[in-house]
Amino acid sequence: MPMPPYTVFCYSKGCGQKAVFKIAGRWSDGVTGELKTYALSCEACLGQWFRVSCQKQAACRLAPGETLERPSVFEMLRGSRDRELIRRTDLEES
Repeated sequence: MPMPPYTVFCYSKGCGQKAVFKIAGRWSDGVTGELKTYALSCEACLGQWFRVSCQKQAACRLAPGETLERPSVFEMLRGSRDRELIRRTDLEES
């Protein structure tokens, strides 16, 4: 039975807006890979969450063989898998 759709909200406390961006870094242990999510954000809170995500990534300690790329901004698309998300490099630069 498929899960019913649900609204994903911005991580900012008290924001209450729908999350439209996923801030994540590509992680791998050398065998498998996935997006490590740092934050889900609305447009207004994106800059704040991107800065926090970069700080969190810089503080990560990795095991031998692990890689973790710098956080990237992706558009959230309902029903899409991580590999289908659209990366927004234009938003990472500003």
